[in-house]
Amino acid sequence: MNLVLRTSLLAVFLLTSSCSPKKGVKQETSTTNNQSTQTEQVKEVKSTKAVPIAVKVPDKPKASTTNSVKSTDSSNKQMQLVVVSDDLRFFQHETPTYKSGKFEVKPDFPAPGNYTVFSDYDKQLTIQKIKIPGDVPLPTELEKFSNTKILNNTKITLLAPSSSFKSGQQVNLRFDLQDTKNKQPVKLQPYPNQKTNEKARLFIVRSSSPLKSTDYIPATLLQDSPDGQVSFGSNFPQKGTYKLWLQFNRNSKVNTADFWVDVK
Repeated sequence: MNLVLRTSLLAVFLLTSSCSPKKGVKQETSTTNNQSTQTEQVKEVKSTKAVPIAVKVPDKPKASTTNSVKSTDSSNKQMQLVVVSDDLRFFQHETPTYKSGKFEVKPDFPAPGNYTVFSDYDKQLTIQKIKIPGDVPLPTELEKFSNTKILNNTKITLLAPSSSFKSGQQVNLRFDLQDTKNKQPVKLQPYPNQKTNEKARLFIVRSSSPLKSTDYIPATLLQDSPDGQVSFGSNFPQKGTYKLWLQFNRNSKVNTADFWVDVK
């Protein structure tokens, strides 16, 4: 699945009540294959808490009872908003609220540093660079290239071996989920407050400096997986290191398992 960048239709901006552009704002340019150049401005934010972000959209999404994003179904003009630190250690997936021609959200940031906000709306992608001044904490642990994670009595295994990841090839990313106590397959639940039966999501970002629009890699959930399994179709366009974040709902709690992979 290819993302179509239409930057003339989408504009990401921080609400002026809590942040302001830095004088002499640095501009960064990223270019996708056969696409026009996109210029991004780095916004300097005063606080790490409840930073208001808004994304303008060309058309109003279909009405919903809760007035919020409901799923990843782009045909309904719904939005995915992902916040990552530029070193990919921090990840946060947000479901913005639609209001007066734009989606709004107020995420917390863990610490000062440089962040990128990816806004995926109906197969259109924009990014916003955010800088929070202050002392950036040093990493507390090294990143591990492991196929297994354990979260809340759930063992998550990425079955595709890292040696099989080749750039430019379609890949099936399958995850097995097993209860650590009874060793049985985990039965996932649909996301809370969603109209669809979506039980898992996968977000992929390529490690790059600086992060660009093309570093956000779409992944499509493959349907009809048995209990204890979720699979996604994707494509790693370039060689390099990628980070994967699998989100799934178990026992009314959304969990996030992260994996680093090398693509040859």
